[in-house]
Amino acid sequence: MSLLLIYRMKKSALILLILVAFGLQAEACTNLIVGKKASADGSVICTYNCDGFGFAGSLFFSPARQHAPEEQIAIHGWGPVHEGQYVDQVDYTYNVVGFMNERQVTIVESTFDGRLELQNHDGLLDYFSLMRLALQRSSSAREAIAVMASLVEEYGYNSTGESITICDPNEAWIMEMIGKGPGRKGAVWVALRIPDDCISAHANLSRIRRFPLEKKRSYRSLSSLSLKHINRPEVECVYAADVISFAREKGFFNGKDEEFSFRDAYCPIDFENVRYADARVWSFFRHHRTDMDQYLPYINGEFDRCDSLPLWVKPDKPLTLRDVMADMRDHFEGTPLDMTSDMSAGPWQMPIRPLPMHFRTSDSVDLFRERPISTQQSGFTMVCQMHPYFMDGAGGITWFNCDDADMVAYVPLYCSLTQVPDCFRPENNQRNEFSFESAFWMNNWVANMIYPRYSLMIGDLRRAQRELEDYYIADQDSVRAAVARLTSQERRDYLTRKSLSYADRMMKRWDRLAKYLIVKYNDQVVKRENADGTFQRWGYDTPGYGQPFIDAIPAATGERYKLKEVIDRRER
Repeated sequence: MSLLLIYRMKKSALILLILVAFGLQAEACTNLIVGKKASADGSVICTYNCDGFGFAGSLFFSPARQHAPEEQIAIHGWGPVHEGQYVDQVDYTYNVVGFMNERQVTIVESTFDGRLELQNHDGLLDYFSLMRLALQRSSSAREAIAVMASLVEEYGYNSTGESITICDPNEAWIMEMIGKGPGRKGAVWVALRIPDDCISAHANLSRIRRFPLEKKRSYRSLSSLSLKHINRPEVECVYAADVISFAREKGFFNGKDEEFSFRDAYCPIDFENVRYADARVWSFFRHHRTDMDQYLPYINGEFDRCDSLPLWVKPDKPLTLRDVMADMRDHFEGTPLDMTSDMSAGPWQMPIRPLPMHFRTSDSVDLFRERPISTQQSGFTMVCQMHPYFMDGAGGITWFNCDDADMVAYVPLYCSLTQVPDCFRPENNQRNEFSFESAFWMNNWVANMIYPRYSLMIGDLRRAQRELEDYYIADQDSVRAAVARLTSQERRDYLTRKSLSYADRMMKRWDRLAKYLIVKYNDQVVKRENADGTFQRWGYDTPGYGQPFIDAIPAATGERYKLKEVIDRRER
């Protein structure tokens, strides 16, 4: 599947083609969200793990442009091709780096599918087209919500259910949207502002249940959503005019309006979607709240005891950037869902599992595997920071890399950059061709060496990861001091050079790490190192299996590996 944006100039023969190859898989993403009073430095933070098999991640980039009158943009989404169908262009489109624009508006998503009969393949806009149009056109989170609502109303929506995070330096919102089915233009949706002192998350399951109806703090969209209404500071909830009446029409809801739940109407829960999706949210909350184990019955499918997680919670203390990066690397460690603590983790406590998600024993017992926040099939991962008090361009940072969050170092990229680092360019990240110029393949080279012997080797990666991220984070004070003395154009040039140098530093460090690992762990032994970091010529250790795995062997193999005679090896 691909997203092809063709900018057509009606008064010129110039046609600019931008092809972004994404084989994105539904039900495969995670967003963590932190309000500005819930973060240690006052920034709004949101994250994105894009976990689709079959594509190599890269960084989307769309430079700022002034557009001619009557210019249009042709959209070819992931549904049927809509040849000859166009969206009217606006006068000016903002610079977009990844999923953040130059005004620090950030939009990320996770797919919840919901009621599949509501997908309208004839709608023009898929969710990625919708998000990118909004990023190019919006100066605030509220404006982005209005833009998306207006676009789907005018042009139609062809994706399944989506949870969309919309942030700017001052606010974080969650918007959920689903189509109206074949022949029905537009979508039903609701958007809620997350309290500044709270954290929220979604991971492929609708999270909005009841919401305030049209009173002081909400506004019901009567047609297209007007900025005049949504920009009122007291407004903290907006929704489609027919979000409830449409559910009644379809037989999804028959109670009182004030009892309406978006999730229950448009995305009914079962054990599978809760365990695979909301368990990720629960684990994130659990890192920052001490009372989250009360929701374990919900995660275990005991819906008669508990049937939901809170949409947001107030953390016990503010989250740092490093906290959120660690959250993105979570495998349920220290919980009843811990993926490193049973025999399925193998002898080296491997926290990843192969697909499929479901499997069956030889005696027909159906089993499943856990689905943590961090997973090996990620195409790319990002932690987006939006600062309300830093100079334009330096305040919005996308901490980005390709592949699994657990196995990469996050590289800071500024929202005003004018050139994509070579290692993140689409042409250097081809899914079927290894390249030393590709961040995706360099990261996968290292990760796939470590996965099978995870607990033995992960410490070496952690040292390289900390080395880079410590350097990047510490360097931000000097960056902000430097840009304060520069003109607007000088700032953009400086921050672009910084972004390029950060990415180059990561690639060189990962090249050294890959070569170090293959030498140190060659042929299942561990070479000993000298004090200066060089390897001893002959010295090596044989780590063997961990004791829990050794203890599990007799149960699985019976007498096969039992020594018939105890041999004193010291006498041999």
